[in-house]
Amino acid sequence: MHKIILFLFISLSLFSKEPITPIPLEVNLNKKKVILGKELFFDVRLSKDNTISCHSCHNLAKGGVDNQQFSFGIGGQIGKINTPTVFNSSFNFVQFWDGRAKTLHEQALGPIEDPAEMGISLDELLVKLNNTEYKDKFKKLYKQGLTKDSLVDAIAEYEKSLNTINAPFDKFLRGDENAITQNAKKGYKLFKEQGCIACHHGINVGGNLYAKFGAVKEAEVISKGRFEVTKNELDLYHFKVPSLRNIELTYPYLHDGRFDTLEDTVKFMAYHQLGKTLKDEDIENIVSFLKTLTGTLYEFDAK
Repeated sequence: MHKIILFLFISLSLFSKEPITPIPLEVNLNKKKVILGKELFFDVRLSKDNTISCHSCHNLAKGGVDNQQFSFGIGGQIGKINTPTVFNSSFNFVQFWDGRAKTLHEQALGPIEDPAEMGISLDELLVKLNNTEYKDKFKKLYKQGLTKDSLVDAIAEYEKSLNTINAPFDKFLRGDENAITQNAKKGYKLFKEQGCIACHHGINVGGNLYAKFGAVKEAEVISKGRFEVTKNELDLYHFKVPSLRNIELTYPYLHDGRFDTLEDTVKFMAYHQLGKTLKDEDIENIVSFLKTLTGTLYEFDAK
Protein backbone atom coordinates (compact mmCIF):
# COMPACT_ATOMS: atom_id res chain seq x y z
CA MET A 1 0.00 0.00 0.00
CA HIS A 2 2.82 2.39 0.89
CA LYS A 3 4.45 1.69 -2.48
CA ILE A 4 1.21 2.48 -4.29
CA ILE A 5 0.78 5.76 -2.42
CA LEU A 6 4.40 6.70 -3.14
CA PHE A 7 3.91 5.90 -6.84
CA LEU A 8 0.78 8.07 -7.01
CA PHE A 9 2.56 10.90 -5.22
CA ILE A 10 5.50 10.77 -7.64
CA SER A 11 3.14 10.58 -10.64
CA LEU A 12 1.12 13.58 -9.49
CA SER A 13 4.31 15.51 -8.79
CA LEU A 14 5.59 14.83 -12.29
CA PHE A 15 2.44 15.91 -14.09
CA SER A 16 0.97 18.55 -11.77
CA LYS A 17 3.11 21.28 -13.31
CA GLU A 18 1.36 20.86 -16.65
CA PRO A 19 -2.35 21.44 -17.37
CA ILE A 20 -2.39 18.35 -19.62
CA THR A 21 -1.83 14.83 -18.31
CA PRO A 22 -0.94 11.64 -20.22
CA ILE A 23 -3.45 8.91 -21.00
CA PRO A 24 -2.80 5.86 -18.78
CA LEU A 25 -0.88 3.05 -20.47
CA GLU A 26 -3.14 0.37 -18.98
CA VAL A 27 -6.88 0.09 -18.48
CA ASN A 28 -8.75 -2.28 -16.18
CA LEU A 29 -11.73 -3.75 -18.02
CA ASN A 30 -13.71 -6.97 -18.32
CA LYS A 31 -12.17 -8.65 -21.36
CA LYS A 32 -15.18 -10.83 -22.14
CA LYS A 33 -17.45 -7.79 -22.11
CA VAL A 34 -15.01 -5.88 -24.31
CA ILE A 35 -15.01 -8.70 -26.88
CA LEU A 36 -18.81 -8.88 -26.89
CA GLY A 37 -19.11 -5.11 -27.08
CA LYS A 38 -16.75 -5.08 -30.05
CA GLU A 39 -19.00 -7.50 -31.93
CA LEU A 40 -21.97 -5.23 -31.30
CA PHE A 41 -20.01 -2.12 -32.27
CA PHE A 42 -19.33 -3.54 -35.74
CA ASP A 43 -22.74 -5.20 -36.25
CA VAL A 44 -25.13 -3.53 -38.70
CA ARG A 45 -28.00 -5.54 -37.21
CA LEU A 46 -28.21 -2.91 -34.50
CA SER A 47 -29.89 -0.67 -37.08
CA LYS A 48 -33.46 -1.03 -38.31
CA ASP A 49 -32.54 -1.88 -41.90
CA ASN A 50 -29.23 -3.68 -41.22
CA THR A 51 -27.11 -1.04 -42.93
CA ILE A 52 -25.56 1.05 -40.14
CA SER A 53 -23.28 0.02 -37.30
CA CYS A 54 -21.60 2.09 -34.61
CA HIS A 55 -18.42 1.72 -36.66
CA SER A 56 -20.08 3.30 -39.69
CA CYS A 57 -19.76 6.72 -38.08
CA HIS A 58 -16.96 5.93 -35.63
CA ASN A 59 -14.42 4.35 -37.94
CA LEU A 60 -11.38 3.16 -35.98
CA ALA A 61 -9.14 3.64 -39.01
CA LYS A 62 -10.16 7.30 -39.25
CA GLY A 63 -9.58 8.53 -35.73
CA GLY A 64 -12.91 7.25 -34.44
CA VAL A 65 -14.96 9.38 -36.88
CA ASP A 66 -15.98 9.09 -40.54
CA ASN A 67 -14.35 12.31 -41.83
CA GLN A 68 -17.71 13.52 -43.11
CA GLN A 69 -19.20 16.89 -42.30
CA PHE A 70 -22.38 15.09 -41.26
CA SER A 71 -22.78 11.33 -40.98
CA PHE A 72 -25.30 9.19 -42.84
CA GLY A 73 -27.99 7.15 -41.09
CA ILE A 74 -30.51 4.60 -42.31
CA GLY A 75 -32.17 5.37 -45.61
CA GLY A 76 -29.41 7.79 -46.52
CA GLN A 77 -30.54 10.36 -43.96
CA ILE A 78 -27.95 13.01 -43.13
CA GLY A 79 -27.16 14.05 -39.55
CA LYS A 80 -27.35 17.59 -38.22
CA ILE A 81 -24.06 17.83 -36.32
CA ASN A 82 -20.51 16.62 -36.84
CA THR A 83 -19.75 13.20 -35.35
CA PRO A 84 -17.38 13.40 -32.35
CA THR A 85 -14.65 10.80 -32.00
CA VAL A 86 -15.27 7.66 -29.96
CA PHE A 87 -11.58 7.51 -29.02
CA ASN A 88 -10.82 8.35 -25.39
CA SER A 89 -14.51 9.10 -24.85
CA SER A 90 -14.44 7.55 -21.39
CA PHE A 91 -12.42 10.58 -20.27
CA ASN A 92 -15.16 13.05 -21.29
CA PHE A 93 -17.25 14.42 -18.44
CA VAL A 94 -20.40 14.06 -20.58
CA GLN A 95 -21.13 12.69 -24.04
CA PHE A 96 -22.36 14.39 -27.25
CA TRP A 97 -21.79 18.03 -28.15
CA ASP A 98 -24.77 19.12 -26.03
CA GLY A 99 -23.94 16.83 -23.11
CA ARG A 100 -27.31 15.10 -23.19
CA ALA A 101 -25.75 11.80 -22.11
CA LYS A 102 -23.93 11.72 -18.77
CA THR A 103 -22.28 8.34 -19.35
CA LEU A 104 -21.16 6.03 -22.15
CA HIS A 105 -24.08 3.79 -21.22
CA GLU A 106 -26.53 6.60 -21.92
CA GLN A 107 -24.63 7.58 -25.05
CA ALA A 108 -24.95 4.11 -26.56
CA LEU A 109 -28.73 4.39 -26.60
CA GLY A 110 -28.82 7.69 -28.50
CA PRO A 111 -27.73 6.61 -32.00
CA ILE A 112 -29.63 3.31 -31.78
CA GLU A 113 -33.00 4.97 -31.20
CA ASP A 114 -32.41 8.13 -33.23
CA PRO A 115 -34.69 7.87 -36.32
CA ALA A 116 -32.05 9.58 -38.46
CA GLU A 117 -29.22 7.29 -37.34
CA MET A 118 -29.86 3.60 -36.56
CA GLY A 119 -33.59 4.14 -36.28
CA ILE A 120 -34.76 1.22 -34.15
CA SER A 121 -36.55 1.22 -30.82
CA LEU A 122 -34.77 -0.57 -28.01
CA ASP A 123 -37.68 -2.97 -27.51
CA GLU A 124 -37.60 -3.91 -31.18
CA LEU A 125 -33.83 -4.33 -31.13
CA LEU A 126 -33.90 -6.60 -28.08
CA VAL A 127 -36.44 -8.89 -29.75
CA LYS A 128 -34.34 -8.87 -32.91
CA LEU A 129 -31.06 -9.69 -31.20
CA ASN A 130 -32.59 -12.30 -28.87
CA ASN A 131 -33.38 -14.28 -32.02
CA THR A 132 -29.69 -14.42 -32.91
CA GLU A 133 -26.49 -15.89 -31.48
CA TYR A 134 -26.34 -12.94 -29.10
CA LYS A 135 -28.97 -14.55 -26.86
CA ASP A 136 -26.60 -17.32 -25.77
CA LYS A 137 -23.57 -15.03 -25.65
CA PHE A 138 -25.29 -12.67 -23.24
CA LYS A 139 -26.62 -15.53 -21.11
CA LYS A 140 -23.06 -16.73 -20.57
CA LEU A 141 -21.88 -13.30 -19.48
CA TYR A 142 -24.87 -11.64 -17.80
CA LYS A 143 -27.27 -13.24 -15.33
CA GLN A 144 -30.18 -11.31 -16.81
CA GLY A 145 -29.25 -12.24 -20.37
CA LEU A 146 -29.72 -9.75 -23.19
CA THR A 147 -31.52 -6.70 -21.82
CA LYS A 148 -31.30 -2.96 -22.27
CA ASP A 149 -28.81 -2.68 -19.43
CA SER A 150 -26.58 -5.55 -20.52
CA LEU A 151 -26.62 -4.41 -24.15
CA VAL A 152 -25.37 -0.90 -23.40
CA ASP A 153 -23.01 -2.21 -20.73
CA ALA A 154 -21.18 -4.38 -23.27
CA ILE A 155 -20.97 -1.57 -25.83
CA ALA A 156 -19.75 0.91 -23.21
CA GLU A 157 -17.14 -1.55 -21.93
CA TYR A 158 -15.72 -1.85 -25.44
CA GLU A 159 -15.73 1.91 -25.94
CA LYS A 160 -13.76 2.29 -22.69
CA SER A 161 -11.00 0.24 -24.32
CA LEU A 162 -10.68 2.66 -27.25
CA ASN A 163 -7.95 4.77 -25.71
CA THR A 164 -5.03 6.10 -27.72
CA ILE A 165 -1.79 5.84 -25.80
CA ASN A 166 1.81 6.92 -26.22
CA ALA A 167 1.15 10.08 -28.20
CA PRO A 168 4.44 11.94 -28.71
CA PHE A 169 3.21 14.67 -26.37
CA ASP A 170 2.43 12.11 -23.66
CA LYS A 171 5.96 10.78 -24.00
CA PHE A 172 7.19 14.35 -23.68
CA LEU A 173 5.13 14.81 -20.51
CA ARG A 174 6.65 11.62 -19.14
CA GLY A 175 10.12 13.06 -19.56
CA ASP A 176 11.25 12.36 -23.13
CA GLU A 177 12.41 15.80 -24.27
CA ASN A 178 13.09 14.50 -27.78
CA ALA A 179 9.58 13.11 -28.29
CA ILE A 180 8.39 16.31 -29.96
CA THR A 181 10.06 18.91 -32.18
CA GLN A 182 11.16 22.40 -31.22
CA ASN A 183 8.31 23.82 -33.29
CA ALA A 184 5.84 21.69 -31.35
CA LYS A 185 7.34 22.91 -28.08
CA LYS A 186 6.91 26.49 -29.29
CA GLY A 187 3.36 25.63 -30.26
CA TYR A 188 2.57 24.23 -26.82
CA LYS A 189 3.99 27.37 -25.20
CA LEU A 190 1.79 29.52 -27.45
CA PHE A 191 -1.17 27.24 -26.78
CA LYS A 192 -0.86 28.08 -23.10
CA GLU A 193 0.11 31.74 -23.45
CA GLN A 194 -2.63 32.64 -25.92
CA GLY A 195 -5.34 31.07 -23.77
CA CYS A 196 -6.29 27.91 -25.68
CA ILE A 197 -5.45 25.94 -22.56
CA ALA A 198 -8.32 27.57 -20.66
CA CYS A 199 -10.74 25.18 -22.37
CA HIS A 200 -8.44 22.47 -23.69
CA HIS A 201 -6.72 20.93 -20.70
CA GLY A 202 -6.75 17.77 -18.62
CA ILE A 203 -6.24 14.19 -19.74
CA ASN A 204 -8.35 14.61 -22.89
CA VAL A 205 -7.11 18.11 -23.75
CA GLY A 206 -10.76 19.09 -23.59
CA GLY A 207 -13.96 17.18 -22.93
CA ASN A 208 -14.30 18.38 -19.34
CA LEU A 209 -16.41 21.57 -19.55
CA TYR A 210 -18.89 23.52 -21.65
CA ALA A 211 -17.93 26.70 -23.50
CA LYS A 212 -19.86 29.22 -25.55
CA PHE A 213 -19.18 29.06 -29.27
CA GLY A 214 -18.23 32.58 -30.30
CA ALA A 215 -17.32 33.61 -26.75
CA VAL A 216 -15.62 36.88 -27.77
CA LYS A 217 -16.62 37.38 -31.41
CA GLU A 218 -20.01 36.06 -32.49
CA ALA A 219 -19.92 33.15 -34.92
CA GLU A 220 -22.56 31.45 -37.05
CA VAL A 221 -23.95 28.29 -35.47
CA ILE A 222 -26.27 25.52 -36.68
CA SER A 223 -27.25 24.33 -33.21
CA LYS A 224 -28.25 26.00 -29.98
CA GLY A 225 -25.99 23.56 -28.15
CA ARG A 226 -26.60 22.82 -24.49
CA PHE A 227 -29.72 25.02 -24.58
CA GLU A 228 -31.51 22.33 -26.60
CA VAL A 229 -31.24 20.06 -23.55
CA THR A 230 -31.74 22.48 -20.65
CA LYS A 231 -33.84 25.26 -22.26
CA ASN A 232 -31.82 27.60 -20.05
CA GLU A 233 -30.91 30.86 -21.80
CA LEU A 234 -27.52 30.79 -20.07
CA ASP A 235 -26.70 27.62 -22.01
CA LEU A 236 -27.43 29.12 -25.42
CA TYR A 237 -24.68 28.17 -27.93
CA HIS A 238 -22.67 26.37 -25.28
CA PHE A 239 -21.11 23.09 -26.36
CA LYS A 240 -18.99 20.47 -24.69
CA VAL A 241 -15.40 21.41 -25.44
CA PRO A 242 -14.11 18.66 -27.75
CA SER A 243 -11.02 16.65 -27.02
CA LEU A 244 -8.02 17.62 -29.12
CA ARG A 245 -6.47 14.18 -28.95
CA ASN A 246 -5.90 12.70 -32.42
CA ILE A 247 -7.21 15.98 -33.81
CA GLU A 248 -5.17 15.74 -37.02
CA LEU A 249 -7.23 12.64 -37.90
CA THR A 250 -10.72 13.84 -37.01
CA TYR A 251 -11.43 16.45 -39.70
CA PRO A 252 -13.63 18.23 -40.62
CA TYR A 253 -13.64 20.41 -37.52
CA LEU A 254 -16.07 22.09 -35.12
CA HIS A 255 -19.63 21.04 -34.35
CA ASP A 256 -20.69 21.80 -37.92
CA GLY A 257 -17.61 20.44 -39.68
CA ARG A 258 -16.99 23.78 -41.37
CA PHE A 259 -13.20 23.51 -41.71
CA ASP A 260 -11.06 20.81 -43.29
CA THR A 261 -7.71 22.02 -41.98
CA LEU A 262 -6.26 22.60 -38.56
CA GLU A 263 -4.73 25.87 -39.71
CA ASP A 264 -8.12 27.36 -40.58
CA THR A 265 -9.62 26.02 -37.37
CA VAL A 266 -6.90 27.44 -35.12
CA LYS A 267 -7.17 30.83 -36.84
CA PHE A 268 -10.95 30.87 -36.47
CA MET A 269 -10.97 29.75 -32.84
CA ALA A 270 -8.27 32.22 -31.82
CA TYR A 271 -10.32 35.07 -33.27
CA HIS A 272 -13.81 34.05 -32.13
CA GLN A 273 -12.99 32.45 -28.78
CA LEU A 274 -10.03 34.56 -27.71
CA GLY A 275 -10.39 37.73 -29.74
CA LYS A 276 -6.89 37.35 -31.15
CA THR A 277 -5.39 37.38 -34.63
CA LEU A 278 -2.43 35.00 -34.68
CA LYS A 279 0.55 35.24 -37.00
CA ASP A 280 0.90 32.47 -39.58
CA GLU A 281 4.08 31.24 -37.90
CA ASP A 282 2.31 30.97 -34.56
CA ILE A 283 -0.55 29.05 -36.14
CA GLU A 284 1.92 26.65 -37.77
CA ASN A 285 3.63 26.02 -34.45
CA ILE A 286 0.36 25.43 -32.64
CA VAL A 287 -0.64 22.95 -35.35
CA SER A 288 2.71 21.22 -34.90
CA PHE A 289 1.85 20.82 -31.22
CA LEU A 290 -1.65 19.55 -31.98
CA LYS A 291 -0.24 16.84 -34.22
CA THR A 292 1.78 15.48 -31.29
CA LEU A 293 -1.51 14.51 -29.63
CA THR A 294 -2.02 11.59 -32.01
CA GLY A 295 -1.66 8.32 -30.13
CA THR A 296 -1.80 4.58 -30.82
CA LEU A 297 -4.98 2.64 -30.20
CA TYR A 298 -4.67 0.55 -27.05
CA GLU A 299 -4.37 -3.15 -27.94
CA PHE A 300 -6.73 -4.46 -25.29
CA ASP A 301 -7.85 -7.61 -27.11
CA ALA A 302 -4.26 -8.72 -27.59
CA LYS A 303 -3.56 -8.78 -23.85
